[in-house]
Amino acid sequence: MNETTLPAPAATALPASQRVAQELDQARRTGPLREIQIPPCPDLLVRLQAAMATAEPDLNEVARIAGSDVAMSATLLRNANGPLHASGQPAHTIGQAMNRLGLNQTAALMTGFLIRHTVPVNHPQLRRFWERSALRAAAMHFIAMRLPGQDADLAHLYGLFSHVGQPVLLQCVKGYGGTLVEAAARIDRSFIATENANHRTDHAVVGAMVARAWHVGPSVVTAIRLHHDLGLIGSPTVEPEVQTLVAAGLVAEHLMRMHEGLAAEADWNEHHARALDWLGASTDDLSDWHEPLQVALDAA
Repeated sequence: MNETTLPAPAATALPASQRVAQELDQARRTGPLREIQIPPCPDLLVRLQAAMATAEPDLNEVARIAGSDVAMSATLLRNANGPLHASGQPAHTIGQAMNRLGLNQTAALMTGFLIRHTVPVNHPQLRRFWERSALRAAAMHFIAMRLPGQDADLAHLYGLFSHVGQPVLLQCVKGYGGTLVEAAARIDRSFIATENANHRTDHAVVGAMVARAWHVGPSVVTAIRLHHDLGLIGSPTVEPEVQTLVAAGLVAEHLMRMHEGLAAEADWNEHHARALDWLGASTDDLSDWHEPLQVALDAA
C-alpha cells in the first residue's frame, strides 16, 4: 500500500472525512508531504470567506474585496456582461455586476480568480489547467442545479479545487513535470498510480491538503482526496455529500470531454453506471443537458 493510500474501511471505520484528516496529518508529519510547500491562502480569500460565512453576508465587504484588484473587477464585469447574464444595458460597476450575477456566483468567480493567481501553472502538460478548472466548475454547477438537493456552490468549489494538487506538485517536487508526461502516456496503470510510483504521493492527496489549508469545508477536502477512488461510491463509510461530489465530478469530466470532442476515459467506462445511479440521473439526462451545457461551458 502506498504511504498516502487511504486504508480500506473496516466495518467499524470512522467516516471518510475523519479518516482523510488523519491520513493527511500523518503524511504531513512523517510522510512525503513533509517536503510539499502549500501556498498560503490569499489574504483576500480569507476576507471573502469571512464575509460569506455569516447568515447575512456582508455585501459591502464583498464589493470592497472585488474592487481591490483591477483584474478581479474586470473578471466580474466580463462575466456579468457575458451571454449567461447579459440583459439590457451593460454593467459598468462592481455593484451592477454583483446585482446581475448574484452574491453566490460573485463569490465563486472571485474565489476562482484568487486561486488562479496564487497557484501559477507553467508546464506544457498543464497549459490549459485553469481553463479546464473553470470548465469543470461550470459543469459541476450546471449538474447540481438540475438534481434535487444538490449544493451548487459547493459543487462549483469542488470543480475549481479538485486537481489543484498537480500545479502544487509541479512547483515543489523535482521531476514531477516528467511524471505528468509519463502518466498521460501510460495505459498499463492509472494516472495516480504513476504519481505514487514516482513520488510516493499524488495530486489527490496534495489537492486535499491545499484545500484544507485554504479553509475549504471537510466534504470538499474529502471528495478531492477520494475523487479517483470511484469504487467507494455507495459505501456506507463515505458521507453522502462526499459521494455526490465525487459522482458529479466524474459526470462533469465526461461532459467536458464530450464538449471537446474527446473519447470517454477509462474511469467513465468503468464507473459511470454507479455514479449516475447515485445521483439519480440517467444517460437520457446527459443527452437532454448537452445543448444547454454547451452554452454554460462556452461562457466559462
